[in-house]
Amino acid sequence: QPAAETVPAFDDVDSGAWFAEAVAWAAEQGIVSGVSGAAFAPDDPVTREQLAAILYRYAVYMGYDVSIGEDTNILSYADFGQISEYAIPAMQWACGAGIINGTSESTLTPQGEAARAQVAAMLQRFLETAAQ
Repeated sequence: QPAAETVPAFDDVDSGAWFAEAVAWAAEQGIVSGVSGAAFAPDDPVTREQLAAILYRYAVYMGYDVSIGEDTNILSYADFGQISEYAIPAMQWACGAGIINGTSESTLTPQGEAARAQVAAMLQRFLETAAQ
């Protein structure tokens, strides 16, 4: 909720799927964009940077303050260069807000699959910090 005004714009999201309405709404709001213009890849694992981007876009949609990331230095992580360009502001914000932590002291593993425990931790931190 709220209901989407259009049907999913992704070829791989069946309109009868239990998640189709949520995908359509999130795409309408610019919270998700899929993996390409026509593909959402609903059965693929989500990466850490994708999850950060989704939470960041949702925070922007909700009008939460995302300025904390503007001064967050993520250049010190050895794998900074692996962060996709679209995800850099989201990763800065998520690190600065304490929503995402490194997988070690020197790595963020942005392209790595977000394990269920990581997703749960990031969602909890999001609810405790960004939504306040």
